[in-house]
Amino acid sequence: MEFGEDATVERVSVVGISGAGKSTLARRLATRSDVPLLELDAVHHLPGWEPIGAEAFRAEVGRFVEQERWVVDGNYGAVVPDLVWGRADVVVWLDLPRRTVVRRVTWRSIGRVLRREELWNGNRETLRSVLSPDPKRSVVRWAWVGHGPLRERYEAAMAEAGERADGPRWVRLRSPADVDRYLADVALG
Repeated sequence: MEFGEDATVERVSVVGISGAGKSTLARRLATRSDVPLLELDAVHHLPGWEPIGAEAFRAEVGRFVEQERWVVDGNYGAVVPDLVWGRADVVVWLDLPRRTVVRRVTWRSIGRVLRREELWNGNRETLRSVLSPDPKRSVVRWAWVGHGPLRERYEAAMAEAGERADGPRWVRLRSPADVDRYLADVALG
């Protein structure tokens, strides 16, 4: 996969289903280039897993993306299409196979439960949430049922962006090898 001569970017949006590796890639990009990183889950999930209000969410994300250089990790439809993509140079879409992301998110969640790992604002995954059949409660179930609809949403957004000259460039990564090649080729300005 070639990323071209314009592989220097200033503002990157990293999107994809849970377990695809968004946070890992976003951290690697931000750390390597010494740019600020915003993980949208950390903003959205208040203590007790309460969601932040829509206005406060948009305000916080809006302030962050006013900066000249950044990486944003996350998919939230309430802020990503207009606020984040409106300022991004590139959208990196991690589009790994469903079986890969479900396997990854399952092992990640089990590890977090066993370690009692804090995620954001004191929140922790529980065995009950991991095993829940409700995709709003279980990230594993969400990775399974959300994979197809999210893929459709991003395919449409990528096609629309290809028709416009003023939007961000899209990079679709379909495997861990694609991610490694992208990291080798890209530089944040």
